[in-house]
Amino acid sequence: MLFKYFAIFVISMVPLVEIRGAMLFATGLGLTTSVKTMALAYLVCILGNMLPVPIIYWFARKVLLWGKDKKYIGKFFTFCLEKGEKGGRKLTEKAGRGTFVALFLFVGIPLPGTGAWTGTLAASILDMDFKKAVLAVCLGVLLAGTIMMLIGMGIFQGILG
Repeated sequence: MLFKYFAIFVISMVPLVEIRGAMLFATGLGLTTSVKTMALAYLVCILGNMLPVPIIYWFARKVLLWGKDKKYIGKFFTFCLEKGEKGGRKLTEKAGRGTFVALFLFVGIPLPGTGAWTGTLAASILDMDFKKAVLAVCLGVLLAGTIMMLIGMGIFQGILG
């Protein structure tokens, strides 16, 4: 049982997969069959998804800028920078002064290419206040985790199917 929780913890830290994939994986592992296991799986996924956020905020932009012109990693680093800049531009265009809410929704609505990694990188590129950025990302992760847990449990099946 401990291995299952460790697996979803690690999965929730993986870029692009994050809490979205981890909650679905938790459902597949049977970790959402009771309120106790579901709450624990949710908490483990949130912690795993949030663990890299401060590191991304403080170091990712610097590392990506350093590596964008390197021979073997340059294309990937440039892609990541462009993705973060594009996300940042979308946030500011749509939100203006309401970047906190925009970042929260950007991270919280589980669509491809959105999530804690991209949202935090965008916040870093936009030079958002660290505490506000982390809070917005954390609230977004809570929302995304809730949505994915409900999808995994089939709650939206009658509405969407």
